[in-house]
Amino acid sequence: MTVSSDALKNFSGTLVLAGAGKMGGAMLSGWLSGGLDPARVTIIEPHPSDDTRAFVTRGVTLNPDTATAAATDVLVLAVKPQTFRDAGPQLRPLVGAATLVVSIMAGTPIAALTEVCGGRAIRAMPNTPAAIGRGITVAVPARDVAPEQRAMANALLRATGGVEWIDDEALMDAVTAVSGSGPAYVFLLAEELARAGVAAGLPEALATRLARDTVSGAGELLHRSDLDSATLRKNVTSPNGTTADALEVLMGADGFQPLLTRAVAAATKRSRELAK
Repeated sequence: MTVSSDALKNFSGTLVLAGAGKMGGAMLSGWLSGGLDPARVTIIEPHPSDDTRAFVTRGVTLNPDTATAAATDVLVLAVKPQTFRDAGPQLRPLVGAATLVVSIMAGTPIAALTEVCGGRAIRAMPNTPAAIGRGITVAVPARDVAPEQRAMANALLRATGGVEWIDDEALMDAVTAVSGSGPAYVFLLAEELARAGVAAGLPEALATRLARDTVSGAGELLHRSDLDSATLRKNVTSPNGTTADALEVLMGADGFQPLLTRAVAAATKRSRELAK
């Protein structure tokens, strides 16, 4: 396996993607757009969609007989966590002692990856904006992952957005709660902002458009700005103005911050439960 600054273009090994749903498909699209040779990619997907089958026309192999397959250089696990152990017997023949195993399954620890598949594992948590190349992924490697394997994993994960690396796997539950589940919180904000607009007298269609564009526009401003979110918030807030009155409610003792803290704590707890 060859890895360089153009890791995807220069990848000379074999890669198997187990699970080609929305996230797995988004990642594969990013890899191919980044120059990964489709002839080096195999998909394992028991129920391939039309979108998955479309990858075959680009040169990707779909659902070979894994019982007689040789060990792959990289195995990316994008299956549902609940089905992972059932899929283990099919995946195990693909994994050699030096195979890099990259998992994006929520709540599945490195120890479980090693137990079921073997290889050298990296646990990663992306989020759904990966579908448009604006995701953020946090990854933690096992101790036996080689530097060039970490570099390859970084290239694969970076194909759909930013990547942050951590050394403490225990942090992954909180990562899942903040960035993995976080897009749902933002979508809920747009949903409830529209509902509040209707309650204030706006037509539903107009309130929906205003809420959607406000949330997405503010997110893009945050993305492009060098200022932190607190400063951007203050820049919108005139003293004794309308925003100040609204923020007094949202930032009160029963407001947004304590509610979101409880929400993230609940998601963190559930992530820990999934790992058991």
